[in-house]
Amino acid sequence: MGSRSLDLNHVSAFVRVVQDGSFTAAARALGLPKSSVSRSIAQLEQDLGVRLLHRTTRKLHLTDAGTAFHDRVSRALADIDEATNAAADLQRELRGSIRITAPLDLGVWAVASIVARFVRRHPTVHVDVRLSSRVVDLIADGFDLAVRAGPVRDESLVARRVGVLELGLYASSKYVKRRGTPTSLDDLATHDCILLRTDAGFMQWKLTSTSGAEQLVEPRGAISADDISFLKKAVLAGGGIALLPSFFVLREERANKLVRVLPDWRLSGATLHVVYPSARYVPQRVIAFRDYLVRELGKIASRCDEESAAEKGRRSPRP
Repeated sequence: MGSRSLDLNHVSAFVRVVQDGSFTAAARALGLPKSSVSRSIAQLEQDLGVRLLHRTTRKLHLTDAGTAFHDRVSRALADIDEATNAAADLQRELRGSIRITAPLDLGVWAVASIVARFVRRHPTVHVDVRLSSRVVDLIADGFDLAVRAGPVRDESLVARRVGVLELGLYASSKYVKRRGTPTSLDDLATHDCILLRTDAGFMQWKLTSTSGAEQLVEPRGAISADDISFLKKAVLAGGGIALLPSFFVLREERANKLVRVLPDWRLSGATLHVVYPSARYVPQRVIAFRDYLVRELGKIASRCDEESAAEKGRRSPRP
């Protein structure tokens, strides 16, 4: 055939015939007469100089040459469709649906306001947010994005790092007045602890001190839940001591509703990520929202780091 070009309409008709399994079904899908589809395939075979299909009264069979040709051109046509959609996306106003999942505490505390600001800028985009402590399968459940804390072990996902979370031990002011303030980790054995329950069981407190020492604490208490927001409410109600993200309690700490106990100990290293499935084509609306979410969460994480450092400075004794 040399450098002779092929008619893409003929190639598309061939791919459709293979996909649908018959000339009749392909013609119906393409909105063409069956005779036009048959002529397209015949012309394609003439241009290539090879037989692509064996036709019988009941079934079509690909020849070896037809199989090899189909494998290559079907991928090429998919690339063309993808490039066409991407180019069209860039020219259009952002519109359509985006599905995102996040933990309840992060969703209420940070993601809600980010979504609201994005939709104000792009009113033809619909963002569907599902808040859950469960780690969902993004691909199987049809989500575009997720906000997650901790390591991302799923190799089918791409993770964009936002920041590092720090968790500290907190109690309400009224609890401290009633039960006193623990002065060491050993004292926690005599206090009411509020426990976070995960799929693997109750979360242990693997704490690190400002001097670098590490200690594992197995908290005990009469209250447990699988949601950080519930733990925070229970602490505010005087139910005990809980390990909570520092960013999540800054307002209550500044208002003296919550007290950081054993402030030299913390759980650190839980990295916050925005994750999404690895895909060859991602709609422009998802790309735009993903980048906006990463940027805005990053600003919040940096601001919380600064405020947390300032709060530590206020707690530290003056020389």
